[in-house]
Amino acid sequence: MGNSYAGQLKTTRFEEVLHNSIEASLRSSTVAPRPVFSQLYLEAEQQITSVRAGRAENEEEDEDESSESSSPPIPYLMKPPPQGCCTTDGFCQSGKDLRLGSLSLESLEVPPGFLLVGAKSPSLPEHLLVCAVDRRFLPDESGRNALLGFSGNCIGCGENFRYFTEFSNHINLKLTTQPKKQKHLKYYLFRNTQGTLAKGALICWKGTEGRVRQLTSNTCLNASPAEEHSHLGPVASAEPLCVLDQNAAAPGLYTVPSVAAGLTSDLPPLVSGTSAPLYSSREEHSAQQTQRGSGTQPPQNTSRPSVIGTITNSGPPKKRHKGWSPESPSPADPLRKSQLSGASNGTKTDSEASGSLPQLTPGSTHSSPLLTPGETVTVPDNLLTVCRTQPVIFKGHGNLPYLCGNVKDVIVSSLLQSCYRSSQALPRVYEQYGTSPVQPLSVEMQILLTVYYLVQLAPDQMPLIEDLEQIFMRSWRESHLTEIRQYQQTHPQLLPQALAQVLPVTLTQLPWLAKLAASSCNDSVRVVDCAHSLADGLTDTLRALVEGQLDKTNFVVIICTAKSREAESCLVVTGRHQARALAESMYTPAECLQEISYELVTGKAAALGAFFSTLCPEGDVDSLLDKFSADGKAQVGLSNNLSSSEGTDQGSCSEFQVKWQEIRPIQLAVARKLLSHVCAIADSSSQNLDLGSFGKVEFLIFVPPSEVTFQQVVMHLWNSGILLELGLEKELVSKKAAEQYVVKLDLEAREKINTFIQMSQRNPYTLFILVHDHAHWDMSSGPLAPGDSYSGLVDELLNCREISEAPNILTLHVTSFPFGLQTQLTRISPYNEVHWPSAYNNDVDLYHESTKYFGLSELLDSTRSGHGLPLLRYDSSFEAVAMSLEERFPRLHSGVIRTYVLIQHYAVALMVVSGRSQLRKHTSVETLEMLQGLVSAPQQCPCGHGHMVLLRIPSPPLASVAFERLCRVRERLGLQNRFEIILGNGSSELSVGKHFLEQLKMWLKIQDANWVPQTYLELEALPCILIFTGMDPQGESLPRSLKYCDLRLINSTCLMRTALEQELGLAAYLVTTEQCGERAAVSDLSESDPEKMSSTDNEEEEVVVDALSSVNRSPVKRQRSFSHDSASSSSSLKTSTCSDTGAEKPGHNPLPSQAPNPPDSAALKLGQQTQQQVADRAVRGASEEQANPCTPHDGQRRPSKSKSASSASSSSTRNSAMSQSGRERCSWARCLNRPPVVFLPKAVYDVVVSVDSGGLPKSTSFLPHLSVSWASSFRPLLSKMMTCTEQSLYYRQWTLPKQTHMDSSNRAEGRTDNFHPRRLLLSGPPQVGKTGAYMQFLGILSRMLIRLMEIDIYDEEDINFSVQEGSEQYHPQGAAWPAADILESMPFDYTVHDPKYDDISPVFSPGFAFSNEGSSRKQDDVYLRRRTTRIKLSKYAAYNSYHHCEQCHQYMGFNPRFQLYESTLHAFTFSYLMLGEEIQLYFIIPKSKEHYFAFSQPGGQLESMRLPLTSSRNPDGIKSPIFTPTTGRHEHGLFNLYHAMDGASHLHVLVVKEYEMAVYKKYWPNHIMLVLPTIFNGAGVGAAHFLIKELSYHNLELERHRQAELGVRPQEVWPFIVLADDSCVMWNAVHSSTSADGNSAPMLSERNVSLKRVLQHMEATPGVAQYGLCGMRKWSSRGGAAQCREPFSRCHLHDLVLLNVDLTQNVQYNQHRFTCDDVDFNLRAHSAGLLLCRFNSFSVMKKQIPIGGHRTFIIKSKVTDVPTTVPASQYTCAPDSKHTFLSAPPQLLLEKYLQHSGQRLFPLSLTNHGHPVLSVDCYLNLGPEVTVCYVSSRPHSVNVGSAGMLFSGLLLYGCDSFVTAGFIKSFHFLKGATLCVICQDRNSLRQTVGRLELEEEWRFRLRDEFQTANCREDKPLFFLTGKHV
Repeated sequence: MGNSYAGQLKTTRFEEVLHNSIEASLRSSTVAPRPVFSQLYLEAEQQITSVRAGRAENEEEDEDESSESSSPPIPYLMKPPPQGCCTTDGFCQSGKDLRLGSLSLESLEVPPGFLLVGAKSPSLPEHLLVCAVDRRFLPDESGRNALLGFSGNCIGCGENFRYFTEFSNHINLKLTTQPKKQKHLKYYLFRNTQGTLAKGALICWKGTEGRVRQLTSNTCLNASPAEEHSHLGPVASAEPLCVLDQNAAAPGLYTVPSVAAGLTSDLPPLVSGTSAPLYSSREEHSAQQTQRGSGTQPPQNTSRPSVIGTITNSGPPKKRHKGWSPESPSPADPLRKSQLSGASNGTKTDSEASGSLPQLTPGSTHSSPLLTPGETVTVPDNLLTVCRTQPVIFKGHGNLPYLCGNVKDVIVSSLLQSCYRSSQALPRVYEQYGTSPVQPLSVEMQILLTVYYLVQLAPDQMPLIEDLEQIFMRSWRESHLTEIRQYQQTHPQLLPQALAQVLPVTLTQLPWLAKLAASSCNDSVRVVDCAHSLADGLTDTLRALVEGQLDKTNFVVIICTAKSREAESCLVVTGRHQARALAESMYTPAECLQEISYELVTGKAAALGAFFSTLCPEGDVDSLLDKFSADGKAQVGLSNNLSSSEGTDQGSCSEFQVKWQEIRPIQLAVARKLLSHVCAIADSSSQNLDLGSFGKVEFLIFVPPSEVTFQQVVMHLWNSGILLELGLEKELVSKKAAEQYVVKLDLEAREKINTFIQMSQRNPYTLFILVHDHAHWDMSSGPLAPGDSYSGLVDELLNCREISEAPNILTLHVTSFPFGLQTQLTRISPYNEVHWPSAYNNDVDLYHESTKYFGLSELLDSTRSGHGLPLLRYDSSFEAVAMSLEERFPRLHSGVIRTYVLIQHYAVALMVVSGRSQLRKHTSVETLEMLQGLVSAPQQCPCGHGHMVLLRIPSPPLASVAFERLCRVRERLGLQNRFEIILGNGSSELSVGKHFLEQLKMWLKIQDANWVPQTYLELEALPCILIFTGMDPQGESLPRSLKYCDLRLINSTCLMRTALEQELGLAAYLVTTEQCGERAAVSDLSESDPEKMSSTDNEEEEVVVDALSSVNRSPVKRQRSFSHDSASSSSSLKTSTCSDTGAEKPGHNPLPSQAPNPPDSAALKLGQQTQQQVADRAVRGASEEQANPCTPHDGQRRPSKSKSASSASSSSTRNSAMSQSGRERCSWARCLNRPPVVFLPKAVYDVVVSVDSGGLPKSTSFLPHLSVSWASSFRPLLSKMMTCTEQSLYYRQWTLPKQTHMDSSNRAEGRTDNFHPRRLLLSGPPQVGKTGAYMQFLGILSRMLIRLMEIDIYDEEDINFSVQEGSEQYHPQGAAWPAADILESMPFDYTVHDPKYDDISPVFSPGFAFSNEGSSRKQDDVYLRRRTTRIKLSKYAAYNSYHHCEQCHQYMGFNPRFQLYESTLHAFTFSYLMLGEEIQLYFIIPKSKEHYFAFSQPGGQLESMRLPLTSSRNPDGIKSPIFTPTTGRHEHGLFNLYHAMDGASHLHVLVVKEYEMAVYKKYWPNHIMLVLPTIFNGAGVGAAHFLIKELSYHNLELERHRQAELGVRPQEVWPFIVLADDSCVMWNAVHSSTSADGNSAPMLSERNVSLKRVLQHMEATPGVAQYGLCGMRKWSSRGGAAQCREPFSRCHLHDLVLLNVDLTQNVQYNQHRFTCDDVDFNLRAHSAGLLLCRFNSFSVMKKQIPIGGHRTFIIKSKVTDVPTTVPASQYTCAPDSKHTFLSAPPQLLLEKYLQHSGQRLFPLSLTNHGHPVLSVDCYLNLGPEVTVCYVSSRPHSVNVGSAGMLFSGLLLYGCDSFVTAGFIKSFHFLKGATLCVICQDRNSLRQTVGRLELEEEWRFRLRDEFQTANCREDKPLFFLTGKHV
């Protein structure tokens, strides 16, 4: 912002609105008028524009104007360039490109002592030219100390120049004015985190203070877009490209100041990409800690200086940060934008405190080189002691003055400054998406919005940086975005700089507008206007703070508008509560625990103990305990307890039951979702997971280094039975054996992960699942740092190269908080995320769950329901005491103070329970309520069952203090057998006393004498206080007996979403919904809350309905005059679960509550008599309730006249109810379905229950995890309507991993993502059952892999086999090969035995006997599913396209020598007389298979397919080409014969139809394909077989001719081919073994063999050329081996045949057939005298493939394309009728018609098997009821003897010339027998009838002529029927 704009308002609309708003505020009659800017900016009513955008773009123009006079420039003539050199703009005269955009990714050599700078060329205003300049001739940060002259190198050619004039000529600047380095060398260049060379800070050539100040405050604005992007994410501190001697200081440069002795040496070493800024004292300590490690011991010096130290020779570090200034924050500073208190961010801030901090000497000054001497601020002595607060100073705009004096009592942070800078970088974000450059929020606007935000805060509320960021973003968007869009629509051609003419607020208006905004906050925010500098305002503020003038002021905003063109500001936090919270928020969680430990070690906390010793007027607590013990009251209590425990030992509780291994439906559903994602990975085209190659599953589960979590997962694993199911253990293992599958992530995990990797390498066919449970626990980058911390171990082990690249390792991350794994650099694909079904969108209702999950959202619903008690509360009494003590002990950490207060409350509450009722005023009602129930609950159960109170203390030392103190108090009071106190530390085992250990054994029915509980789940029903310690929960599950979750001591300052939600996740609960009659209450109403005054009898049930059924009600809170606290604001206590109290009337005034900030003594006494009476009633009511628990059936509520009357009424009602119930109910069972009550710190409670504009709790807008940062401060908010998937995409867009995150190195090269293909993420709420889900996933994955290795095999017995009895033995049993002469002597078995032909017509033969039962499948059962069985695939199986193991890659087309799909198309033509035309086929031959063919020349005309010689022997190959006709099975056809052939070489040809060629070529690129002619697209399998056979014979002739030229005789060429179905999957061989006694018959067994062995065995048959066809039987699990009594059979062959194309030259397949073509061909071959031999020792297994094949032919009407069921009777019609024509081949219609109507056509043949139908030259299926006798009309053919036989019908189909009238007359028929003549057309039909003289013996009628239901274009078939006369 320049001064030329000062005082000018360019937008009259804004001016009018502004002044109208000011006037309205001034005239307001209210006490606190509404601040002006709530209307202007926070509600976004107006659209205003800023002037900041474009300033950086016009920087050089401004500089020119300020440095030059107003006179016209003097023309300058440059020296003409040498002839022939390059003069192109952006290139040097040597022709080298110098443009920054071209060199950004190049590796440039920079001479030592030189810096890369950017030069501006007038002819290329949009580019910078890269130059290397000697840094001695460049200025320092103050604009001084630059040597005169110039020395620079051309970065292109490397030439050095001593004069800038020559240099400017060389780089073609083409100047019109005198060259000046000050004018044209504009920017430093640096390499950003992506390694890209980018524009950095301006080179400061002037020494004017204002200019330097502007440079300092505008670091972000002057940066390049790349730099701006780095500011929006984790600001990547980059270095100017300078090569220097690291030990030499360059003249004119600043060096690291020596602040104090040893400080410089303790600074962390500089690394690439980082800078060494000036540290504040806490930054120094942070650096020292980083360097020394976490194990350093704190020094004796305990002071903590917190601001910049003494600087005598100040200057920048050796490697300068981009835009560096001494006020710039440390590298981590810009990352600290989550909250002014560090909310949602756990990163280190300026004031990262610890006890081991160096002390600066008093009086030392903290100087800045950019400030004039004298601008110093002296911090008053004893500031912390006098004010009891350590003020926090936030840097704002401009430079912070020097601090000197008592600097250890203040803290300085740059968090607010980082927020300001990122908001000014906002327009750059929008510019990346194509929006015109617009102005960011001005400095003045930022300050005003900050003031207004502070005014809005409550007195005890901490400011959150998220709120301020959202205000900035909303203000900027609503003020500019609409205006920009309107401008772009109306003025598209104007320059965007025109937008820079709007000035919302001027510098002079800023102070009074800010004061006006702060005038309504009762002095909680004070604005200080400085006339000269910030130093004056800061000095006045510190003085006023010491003088007590700021007691009611929480924030002081200091504004200075005097010395610069921009306002300067800073914020001083003076409120005690806010300052402490903000100071402590600058610790990371680990540093917070370290600070607490330091205070305990150094004895600082001893002052608290001394203070508490004077707590009671009655005396010291310890003395009271001693007195109590001496009085014998403890013995009384102990004896009472012992007597009760002795009584309980004999009793039993029928309601107690524990279910640890119950699997819920939703867990199975999630397991199936995981399985589906695994299958999706396997099905993807990337082939990253080959599930088909795995036959087994093994796993390893990684858990955090918590012994409890480890044992918990082991217990789940042991109970799940997964180890037995996966076959990892043979029998039920012990828990000890199950431990080998679970690994704690400690130092011993390395050995186990190495073993795991070795196992995966040794077992490539085993799928290894690596489960990373609680995956958010450690996301630090490896390798593991030295020390006892495990940080980085997960990255080192799980992200190692061996696991990432292993093809058989699948990693599953399981977490409740996946946000840290969902960043821009995540390794997990969003498609590989599985989210637990959400109750919000009713997904859970789909699974019929008997439980309802009760988590964070349900806890929050209970606070808004308006019915009953909320489950989420805070304790205002405890908060008041803690706040008072925090003011009294300002030097102690609040965690120490709060812990000591809570321990004291617990101790006093135990004393009150034991009879010291006068002490009840020294504890809170909440604490008293918990311990009262804890002590008395076991008395209500005959077994002594009770409940658990969880006390969460994150600090282990404080937890130890609490444990020891409470144990001592318990023992003094004699309560050691009433309840147990357990210290829950994840690194150690649980310790339980002997008495309670015996109780647990009895309850859990454990017989092991050495058993001890190892998990919290095993503490079920044990009355205990579990002190749960550790920085974070590590996945520990809690028992269902958990009743109270005391989280009052969790860290309330370092707020992150993961940290908050995992603490609240401890209270997550599964509520059983089976008990409909007695609904579970969400809260025990014995707990105190002011809500009880207005509650009703059924309030518990109403809360359950509200909370568990997720009713979609409005989330608006109802107005009420209380908070969800219990003690200080309570006016009465409801003392029983079912007690009655009167409803609080609207005019009823509650009792006076405690003051929010009482004096110490008042706070410690917790109020006066009023509160004491309240506590009295609480104790009495609680004791009465525990003694007399009530039933859920109480009387109607009656209005009470007073509280005491109400209490008495409640007691009487309870006693009455108890007397009616007649028995006590177990307290554990009564509370089983009540989720635990959660107590939170007030600060956390306020954050959690507040809702942002997206409808979600404000905690969801916090930084998701400590290891990530926001990509931009101006991001949209999460919406309540977002699903888990949408939330994942949100975090993937808006979060970046920090350098310490394990994903920070996961940067893709040239890709937009770098997802690991075999990683999955399972996320779900805490305690919802994820462990059981992923264990079920392991089980079903194993079952699926087994199922993938199994297929459905047809398993059917041979049909009509029993009728073939009494046959003699021809070949000796066990014969390997048949003898041709013996086989020829065997009779041919005409009967079809293949079970797939169970529904066809039987073939008549001599001695034919048909079973009386007929077909096993009736006519109506034809389409029923055939019998199958599941069989595991062997290693010799054939596979479909889904199989792609490593061995198959080359076979399937992944040969590296040949490119995928590289194949050629070859035409092959031959003549066939029967078709009357030439047949042209096409071969698609891959390059890798061309050696199987002969070409006229390489790449020339295809001549033939090479055939081997009969005499050749190749043990690694087969000689016969394999032809597989297929249709509709491009994916599922079993064409991968690599394993079936056992790797042997073979020629496999797929025979496909033309229209399917492309899809088959896509799936099988390395297979040879034979493409049928177009006319066969609608043909059946008969056409394919016909063409294969004819092609093979033609090829045989060609090969004989080709090899005859080589001297080979024709009969030596191999004449066989293999015809195989596309569903043949495995082959078996029968083996005989002698019996044990040696006398009985040998035992036959089958085993799987390769197809190579089967074919080689057949091909090796002696005299194989004499056989026409060879085949094998169909496999059956029943009786298959029994058929091998005769090793060879002469019968029908199916499925896979070895066909001799030479002998079968004159026997053709019927090209028109669709069904039974193999039966027809077998009969033709036999009648031709050929030998058909079936090898009974071999069998083929056929896989059931439900798609493709004959199912591709659908008979449908031509009228519509919709497939409809057409009855078989409509397949034919009368000629010339108007019948509906069908869209199907006529031959198919005929075959289907005869199959279904054969019994009607041939009525005399029905079950008349002795009089079959005579079928000449063909076999047609007439249905199973009609027997067919096949005869051939060829001369010398072999036919069935028919002498004396009467036939019941005659079938003539396509008769040729061999069929004559005499041949027909040689057969005799029954009277009335049916004739059926079928021809191609009506003319042929008449000619056939006349030629065969059929009218002589057969009578025909005109109506007996039919045709298939085809139109004329489809050439229907015609047939004529007649009767024999």
